[in-house]
Amino acid sequence: MGESRKNRSGIVAILIIGAFITSLAQMVLTSALPSIMSTFNVTTSSAQWLTTTYMLVLGIMIPSTAYLVNQFPIKGLFMTSMGLFLGGCIVSITANNFIFMVLSRVLQAIGAGIITQLVQVAMINLYPKEERGKAMGIYGFAIGVAPAIGPLVSGYIIDSFGWRFIFYILAIITILDVIFAVILLKSFMENKPSKLEVISLILSSLGFGGLLIGVTNIGTYTIANPLAYIPILIGLISLVLFVIRQIKVEDPLLDLRVFKVRNFTISIILICIVYMAMTSATMILSIYIQSARGMSAMVPGIVMLPGSIAMCILSPITGNILDKYGLRKLAISGCIMLGVGTLGFSYLEETTSIAVLTIMYTIRMIGITFLLMPVTTWGLNELKQEQIASGSAINSTLRQISGAVGSSLFVTIMTVVANNSVKATQVLADIEGMTVAFKYATFVIVIAIFVSIIYVKDKVKDKPLEDISYELNV
Repeated sequence: MGESRKNRSGIVAILIIGAFITSLAQMVLTSALPSIMSTFNVTTSSAQWLTTTYMLVLGIMIPSTAYLVNQFPIKGLFMTSMGLFLGGCIVSITANNFIFMVLSRVLQAIGAGIITQLVQVAMINLYPKEERGKAMGIYGFAIGVAPAIGPLVSGYIIDSFGWRFIFYILAIITILDVIFAVILLKSFMENKPSKLEVISLILSSLGFGGLLIGVTNIGTYTIANPLAYIPILIGLISLVLFVIRQIKVEDPLLDLRVFKVRNFTISIILICIVYMAMTSATMILSIYIQSARGMSAMVPGIVMLPGSIAMCILSPITGNILDKYGLRKLAISGCIMLGVGTLGFSYLEETTSIAVLTIMYTIRMIGITFLLMPVTTWGLNELKQEQIASGSAINSTLRQISGAVGSSLFVTIMTVVANNSVKATQVLADIEGMTVAFKYATFVIVIAIFVSIIYVKDKVKDKPLEDISYELNV
């Protein structure tokens, strides 16, 4: 058993590094956008395609990873995805026009989309049920480090060495991780080859991709613009057809029967609410600090840093709490802290101190840490082994969409209120819009509090499912 644990530690380290750098790649682009715009002489609206394309590819890739994880050995799939991510970094380094830069983000997103799901499914399979909270806490720590260090470190690197140097660093770490994967990584999950349901893949790509593009464009163009509502309509129609087909075909792309599992469905509801609140607050807070207060782009990173550090520290701890005591207290206290922090932002003024902003944001991030990985693990724990890949893919896909919907919805509320405000100055009108948006976000979180109190139970009367057994190839 000692040898198995030793091998498991090596495998986990390789997977976690992969998750960390792909998460970091998504974070650093925000800081790099102004420099990239200058390098390729493109406008802000054009530069946004680097973000939009990345989200679109993730929306396409994540649903298909359930098939890929079941179809291919984990070692080959990991190295392929890391190879694609490395290729994207190399294209970013050598890109001499904006089209190649967009292509680089496509390759990075394909690799990141596979890695995100692969690591999550692998962590669940590597550990017995009673240790999965700790395992997912470790995973939460890895992806929590990226937003903690991303904005500040990338800002320093860009100012000192230029934006391409970021991708040099990512490429070097990727190469080292692949080398260790060749030596240490073993395929430890049983594969269940099946036929790829191509029509389902097309429908899921149109559905999830359309929704992601549409709700993202609402914040830029409003819902009345064809660039917003046409993708949303295409997405909704495609998703309806996708669901119908999953029910009818013998080998569905995603096993939607996971929604019959009560705790998994509750976990999805909570995760969607958390992501709506999390992404919208991050965006609006950045707008408040830079536009309403006229501060530098470094200040939002400084305000958010303590909260991100708290997330890194607490993620493994919350995982242990989940393993020992269950989810109920974590979920209720997490929702309350998330609500308190968000409600605090609904009282923003023109003179609100940076210290207050930092404290409120940190309280929110502690609440999110209590919820994010523990709720995900709690839901996946209720699924059978063959359902975990689908459950994880559904979780991540709806998480992405919820984040995009939350950002668009609350930014739209902020904009509408500001445009109709009777405040004396535009700055005061903008701040009024932000406070109203945060009030609505608080209301959404109150729903999560009631869901946690009523439906999250540590001991259920359902017949316990079989623990997932695994065996490492030593």
